[in-house]
Amino acid sequence: MNASANHDGPRRTFAAPQKILVTGTAGFIGFSLARRLLADGHAVCGVDGMTPYYDVALKQRRHAMLRESNRFVAHEFMLEDAQATLRAAQSFAPDIVVHLAAQAGVRYSLENPRAYIDANLVGTFNVMEAVRVVRPAHFLLASTSSVYGGNVDMPFGERDSTDHPLTLYAATKKATEAMSHSYAHVWGLPTTAFRFFTVYGPWGRPDMALFKFVDAILNDRPIEIYGNGEMSRDFTYIDDLVEAIVRLLPAAPVVGERAAAGPDSLSGSAPWRVVNIGGGEPVGLMTYVATIEKHLGREAKKIMLPMQTGDVPATFARADLLKSLTGFKPATSVDEGVGRFVEWYRAYHNL
Repeated sequence: MNASANHDGPRRTFAAPQKILVTGTAGFIGFSLARRLLADGHAVCGVDGMTPYYDVALKQRRHAMLRESNRFVAHEFMLEDAQATLRAAQSFAPDIVVHLAAQAGVRYSLENPRAYIDANLVGTFNVMEAVRVVRPAHFLLASTSSVYGGNVDMPFGERDSTDHPLTLYAATKKATEAMSHSYAHVWGLPTTAFRFFTVYGPWGRPDMALFKFVDAILNDRPIEIYGNGEMSRDFTYIDDLVEAIVRLLPAAPVVGERAAAGPDSLSGSAPWRVVNIGGGEPVGLMTYVATIEKHLGREAKKIMLPMQTGDVPATFARADLLKSLTGFKPATSVDEGVGRFVEWYRAYHNL
């Protein structure tokens, strides 16, 4: 099913192009969002630290593509630099700020935990301080389904407990949600935190399963399948994720103005809410692998391994709030999404 089939219901729009500051624009999601915003006629100020967590050449390629627009300006520095962060925000004077930059990766947080404290806590604090000064109409920041941690009741709803994160990565994301709520309350800053569910698609990160599996299969290397293949994920195609974010941009929370239908995570003491961005249709890991094999026309050599520390057996989003706020929820099938990724991968690597 194509996402366009699910564009119905309420949708707020802008009367004129906006100035939107996006952190993490050389990253997978930030790049994809910035490209869409530019296509929609907005001006975008991008900030990225170009860290070597994965291939910097891929990040540079993304930024080079964005620079083809005269409505894109790029800054390359670490958000841990408070003065540089503030200067960039003040010089651009954004109408909206979308904070996507972070140290990502559940497993890497076991190897290099300090990177998560520096990027996700200190970096986010500096962004919030800049937001406090420039006062955009809406501040949006990325969180993750990992905050649901050890929860076993599914689907995960925004009002479910997130008190038991299983990795430091998840803990830092839960902390940024709490930090943003405090700033929304103290400074009256309309804020939306969104929780992503296993995002994949063209221009994706090389450390994620889809990229690693495709690369290994095409190069006749075995793939490692954890949890003995018994895991499932609520996979979210990148274009669907971007569509959801774009629709949330004008939907700034207002205290007392709850969503028209269903439960709402809107705070009672601040213009703040958290929203799941997921399709609500988890797919088994072995089905995912079979889909990759289908589109590559090759069978993978598989190494079955037990669950890794910090992993969860399943993720499953309740998407009712997103649907109520925007009239949209992700709906691109894994078959279609994986097919698009394989097509991009072959073109990117000239295969």
